[in-house]
Amino acid sequence: MDERRVCAWKVCNFIMAIFFSLAAYVQVNDPDAGVWIVVYSIPSALTLLVGLHPDITGNFLWKIMSDLHILACCLGATYLGWFLVSYKKGHIIQEEEGRELSGLVIIILWMMLCRSSEKSAIGGVRLAIALSISGLPFMTWLYIYLHTEMRALWPEHCKTVI
Repeated sequence: MDERRVCAWKVCNFIMAIFFSLAAYVQVNDPDAGVWIVVYSIPSALTLLVGLHPDITGNFLWKIMSDLHILACCLGATYLGWFLVSYKKGHIIQEEEGRELSGLVIIILWMMLCRSSEKSAIGGVRLAIALSISGLPFMTWLYIYLHTEMRALWPEHCKTVI
């Protein structure tokens, strides 16, 4: 692999490890904090390992942990998507379930991107996707932080951590 691509891949993984850690931290005042702290802590640890040793994605234990977490997140995302459609919720980011669904989708996408990185070189397309995904959560947080009217209808526990 090209050394610059490997370096960029590592940086993307460190950025996402920080994001997942921050996402776990902001759950502290959530009613179901324990679940969401675990949901975000697992990809944080797995992603940090990829940032430190990109070849770890070939490790059997890493693969199993990743696959199980992707499966659990897919089940959770399916349930939350069904909930949002069934109750005809409009603005997804305004609904707690919508924000939870968004977090699960980010986890699924990132872990799948990491999961297959051992099998093939980090090419330009994969790296472009990694750069996009690793920047998106922080841009979204910044956007939401700057637009206080967007948070006006959120439950109190969602307003106090940001």
